[in-house]
This record gives sequence, C-alpha cells and structure tokens, in this order.
Amino acid sequence: MELTRLPGELRWCIFLSLLFFASASSPYPPISNGSGVITHLPGFQGPLPFHLQTGYVEVDSSNGVRLFYYFIRSERSPADDPLMLWLTGGPGCSVLTGLAYEIGPLSFDANGYVDGLPKLVYNQDSWTKVCNIIFLDSPVGAGFSYSNTWQGYMSSDTKAVNQILIFLKKWFGEYPEFLSNPLYVAGDSYSGKIVPTVTSEIARGNLHGTSLVYHVQGYLVGNPVTDSNFDDPSKIPFAHGMGIIPDEIYESYKESCSVGNNSHQIIQCIKSLNAIEECLRGICPNHVLEPLCAFASPHALKLNSGVREMLQLQEYTADAELHLSEISLQCRTAGYIMSSIWANNASVRERLGIHKGTVASWSRCNYYIPYTSDIPSTVKYHLDVTTKGYRSLVYSGDHDMVVPYIGTQAWIKSLNFSIVDGWRPWFVDGQVAGFTRSYSNNLTFATVKGGGHTAPEYMPRQCFAMFARWISDDPL
Repeated sequence: MELTRLPGELRWCIFLSLLFFASASSPYPPISNGSGVITHLPGFQGPLPFHLQTGYVEVDSSNGVRLFYYFIRSERSPADDPLMLWLTGGPGCSVLTGLAYEIGPLSFDANGYVDGLPKLVYNQDSWTKVCNIIFLDSPVGAGFSYSNTWQGYMSSDTKAVNQILIFLKKWFGEYPEFLSNPLYVAGDSYSGKIVPTVTSEIARGNLHGTSLVYHVQGYLVGNPVTDSNFDDPSKIPFAHGMGIIPDEIYESYKESCSVGNNSHQIIQCIKSLNAIEECLRGICPNHVLEPLCAFASPHALKLNSGVREMLQLQEYTADAELHLSEISLQCRTAGYIMSSIWANNASVRERLGIHKGTVASWSRCNYYIPYTSDIPSTVKYHLDVTTKGYRSLVYSGDHDMVVPYIGTQAWIKSLNFSIVDGWRPWFVDGQVAGFTRSYSNNLTFATVKGGGHTAPEYMPRQCFAMFARWISDDPL
C-alpha cells in the first residue's frame, strides 16, 4: 500500500518509526551549530563561485530541535548589501526548493550528471547577486532540520514563528557582523502565513529577551497563502477568467452557491461544483499552462456544510521512489526528483555537514509531520507591519491557481490603503514582465506574467529584476 493512502495518524506513526530507526543506528550529535565554509559540492564542477556556509541552530533544548540552514553571502558586497531570511512553504518543504529551483545560485541540470550525481549549474539570476540570504529549513521535519524526540516534531504556525525568532537571535550571535545590514524576511506559498507574522514579532520587539537590535526594513511574500476567506473563493473566478470554466457553468455556480440554505439551491450548487471539477480535472493547478503529471494531481473537492469546499489544491509532490526514467521531461517534477537523489547521497550529506542518523530519507516536501495551522489569517500582521512604516512586496505569478492573484488583490484591498501609483506594466528587456500597483504605507503589489506557483521558478530573470529593483528602493 502506498504511504500517501494511509490515514494521517498511521502515516505519522510510520514516519516516527523511521526516525527512531535512523537515530538508533547512530548517537545524536553534540549541541553545536557545526557551521562551516563549503567551497565544493558533489555534482558541481569546480569551486563554487559564491560563499556558502551551512549549519544547525538549536531552537528547543528540551527536545533537541535543530534547524538546518544554508547561508550564502552576497556576490556583490556582503558587508553592505541587505540580509534576507528565506522560508519555503508546504508546510514541510525543504528550503533547498527555494535555493535550487527559485532564487538561489544553484540549479539542477535535468539532462546532466557528474560522477553519477545530478549535475548542478550556476544560476545567473540568483538573488544572492545583490543580497545575503539565509535559507532556513523550517518547520522542524522539513529538509535536514530534526528533533531528538518525537514530541519535538509536533509543530504549528505559532511554534514555527517562535522557533524562527530563536533561530535569528542565535544566528546573529554567531554572525554579529551582519547586525547592521538591512534585514528582510521573505518566502513564498505557505510561508505567507509565517513571514508577516515573524516580521510583526520582530517589529514589536518580541525577541525573547535579547539585547540585539535588528535592522529590519520589511518583508516580501510570493504567491502567499494568507487567508482562506480570500484565497479559496478566488480559484473559480480565476479559472473562469482563464477560459477553463464556461460562462454558463460559472453563472450557475454564482447563483446557486451564494449564501443560503434552500435545498434546491444546494443541489444546484453541488451540480455546478461537479461540472467545475470536470473542467479542472486535467489542469495543472501550479501553472495552468503546464502538463498535469499523474502523481501531482490536485485533491478531490470536499464537502463542507453541504457545499463543496473549493479546490483545496496541493503543491507538487515528488515521490523519492519514482525514477527519472518514469517521468516525462515535460513534467517539472522530473527536476524535483533530482534533488532527492542528490540530497540523499552520502558524499553530499558529508559535505553539507549533516548530522548522521538524524534524517533517514530527505524529501523535498515532508507532508507527514504533525502540523497545526493555527494562524487562520495573516491580514492583521500585514496591516501591523506596513502601518509601522516597514516596506513590503507582495507578488503573484499570474498563472497560479493554487493561490490566485485575484484573492491576493482582494485581501490587499481590504487593508484600505490609498493607491499611490496606479496599475501599470513593469518591464524587463523592453518587454512587459507583469503589472504593478503601489499603495500607501510602502506596500507594493506585482504580478509576474507567465509565472506559476511560485513565480521565480517559472520566470527567474523577470523575478530577479523585480527583486533587485525593489530591494534597492527603485520603482519596478
């Protein structure tokens, strides 16, 4: 039986059993961050053309919870350029996703191998060209982050936020020379719940008693999960606007699925949702123009209070048991599986400084950790941070149906900020790269033309230009 088809509790028991088996074969390492400079990586030919350090930071001494990070210094001027903490979504996806598939200086060559390992190449559009970046595996259980106890893996939005705050305090204790650099918190997808909350806590001075003064300047979120009351209702209008759902079905849905408990109305609503489900059956939610791979299909629609809960779509997942030969190269997941092959290699783990016996099998996204989503909405945190004068950038790939830009625009509108710069295109190399609008309180919204979930993975050159301009306080 496939593990993904087992009940959640049983999957969790199996996950913990695997962890226990792995740890039983090797004693847990001493409490230390183990950070070190890495000049070469398996799969990359020659010395790395950037400064990479990795390490652990303990964020829960009672359970021995250690978060793993990759720290890459700016390729321009590390002492002067901003410092950014980057978080990946899921929750439970490794930050190697952000590093190797989105904004970092490394990427996998889908057609190449070096000494039997997937080939790594330098990414010319890396955001590290203008910024120091800490890529953090959070929450515990994501990537190479781990706990010495089973209880330590119990996590939630608020617990992840608190552990990130502890991480920052200890990390700056190790790297005090970066305290004066402008600090930004950033991430995409589900980290839309975490990024503004962490930024708000820092802005309010909730630093767990530390005397350190952070030079925080703002935050940025891409394709961000924010509030289901905005995110979920936007999916059907988005699909209609993309020509996936015809007018008659869309109009029937709007009429029958509006507020009301009339039995006839509910029946018609269910019929409309069934019709919509059929329209979406072969569509890739992460990018509606890309092929839908069999093992990356969206979840089926669910019933909720007599009316189907709309399109609870999940990120792509890559099963480590699959082989590249089984996947069409048209599928983006072929590249995802290369990361599993690479990160589970013993020489790679040794070079990265991974503690032995802690992560039995690395996966790009670990959906088996027991995680509670206890921050239902981050709109109030966006409001809190922006009204304090901190800068914010919110961007959306305009072909993403997981978190459509329509819903993101709706919660931004709910902030009731005045428009400073009206809707206009922004350009890269003389071509329209998306559209943008600026609001009071230093909030900028931008769409990325052709981008999916998440935008930098699909449109790296355009997203790098967007980030480089924004981080320099220039208009897009």
